[in-house]
Amino acid sequence: MSPHRLLPLAVASALGAIAALPRSAAAAEMSRREVAEAVAARVQADYVFADKGAAAARLVRKRAAGGAYDKAAGEKAFADAVTSDLFSVTHDKHLVVRYRAAGFPPDAETMTADSAARAAELREMRRGNFSTPKAEVLAGAVGYLKIDQFHAPEDAGATMTAAMAFLANADALIFDLRDNRGGDSATVALVVSYLVPPQTQLVAFRSRGAAKEEQSWSVPYVPGGRWSTTKPVYVLTSGKTFSAGEEFAYDLQQLKRATIVGAQSRGGANPGVIRRLSEHFGMFVPNEAAIGPVSGTNWEGAGVTPDVSVDPAQALTAAHRLALQALIAKADAAEKPGLEEALAELGR
Repeated sequence: MSPHRLLPLAVASALGAIAALPRSAAAAEMSRREVAEAVAARVQADYVFADKGAAAARLVRKRAAGGAYDKAAGEKAFADAVTSDLFSVTHDKHLVVRYRAAGFPPDAETMTADSAARAAELREMRRGNFSTPKAEVLAGAVGYLKIDQFHAPEDAGATMTAAMAFLANADALIFDLRDNRGGDSATVALVVSYLVPPQTQLVAFRSRGAAKEEQSWSVPYVPGGRWSTTKPVYVLTSGKTFSAGEEFAYDLQQLKRATIVGAQSRGGANPGVIRRLSEHFGMFVPNEAAIGPVSGTNWEGAGVTPDVSVDPAQALTAAHRLALQALIAKADAAEKPGLEEALAELGR
């Protein structure tokens, strides 16, 4: 099992950079029927729900044998057709097949061992500040942090802790995940640990055929110390919020630690691994299922339902208003006028 649970768009930015790297042993491209068989074999062997994996594999093999995929107008259309067939059985938004004209990157294990590929991946992540484009303090001492992807903690941990240190003096926090399309569950646990007590269970992961679940907990110590376990927290979501972004919102909502503001998230809860099928094709195969310790289920297919439903374009203003109202309710006579002025400014 991988030490970090990857979600497909968590590595998307790196894939583009890595795909451009030269390959020392490029194999001849497989036919569509060979790719379809590789997909079927992977799904049957690795998909988290064995019965659905077997059924999906049968459908792909049947469609390939009948020539359905030969009719696709291009390789991307072929990959999309296979993905559509997989979804028709599993209803899993993480189970996808992808085509890359420039060449599909190696599996994660190969990439880790390839120093050039790893260097390209890190360079791309650093250029984007590890998908954390903005941290600021809004009026009324309300902190704001935008996270578009949860990169692995060994890569993005320092950036996450620096952002939380910058916001240490805020009286409320808004996490903007409206553009967050996935990432690493370990980094979710790191950031959530700033908001909840030590050793709080966040989620469990059940592998195919495993007798026991592997649990994710808040960590005992975070650099700079916990921000607060009681101050107001708000999480912004949209229809684009996916995977690890959804886990962040779901964990905090289930723990009643945050108010979710925005729109229903996309609904992808099963983490897994990227597999390279051929020179130009690869797929993401979910091999675990997330289980919330409070709900006993997850957000797969349904997404995370916001506590306050608003147009995502208006979610930041709505959350800022809620934060100021919460702070005003507990403010003393000296603090209240400034907070009320900040709230009035939002309505202008």
